[in-house]
Amino acid sequence: MIAVVWILVGFIALILTWALYIYNKLVTLRNDVKNAWSQIDVQLKRRYDLIPNLVAAVRGAMEHEKTVFEKVVAARTRAMAASRMQEMAAAEASLTSSLQGLFFVIEGYPALRSNENVMHLQEELVSTENRIAFARQLYNDLVANYRTGLEVFPDMLIASAFKFLPFEYFSAEALLRAWNPDKFAGYERRN
Repeated sequence: MIAVVWILVGFIALILTWALYIYNKLVTLRNDVKNAWSQIDVQLKRRYDLIPNLVAAVRGAMEHEKTVFEKVVAARTRAMAASRMQEMAAAEASLTSSLQGLFFVIEGYPALRSNENVMHLQEELVSTENRIAFARQLYNDLVANYRTGLEVFPDMLIASAFKFLPFEYFSAEALLRAWNPDKFAGYERRN
């Protein structure tokens, strides 16, 4: 009789140890996703801070390109105000597209192309775009790992018991559509 009790206690201890291990693994995966998102957020804020500097640097030489500036500023405002993941991905795609339009117009101004400050800001923005792309890829990879942890058996039992919720992917589809050079066919090149 005592042996059966000890076996039962051992079995319960094993189940609790397993549940604790799975719970801690899911918490770790969730925190990795949150950390990856904060890295994206840092790079997005960096880009938001660089945009007004670039606009101010080129505005004087391109005064008659008011619509280009308005598009960039409006897109930046929408991106900063976005709160949901899909809304944010669409807003970021629009901002990327607007920045490409600004870069395209800058190319038509030889004085701006030779301005070190403008070129430096443009390089910083391109570098930041690359960092955002890398951070987005890492985030999506970690979201995939986390979602797998939520869906595999028997981990899904612990996930559902403690109400672990899946994260959304940061959709690259909208961002890829934004990098379409045909969109700038309407911009005139001034040389």
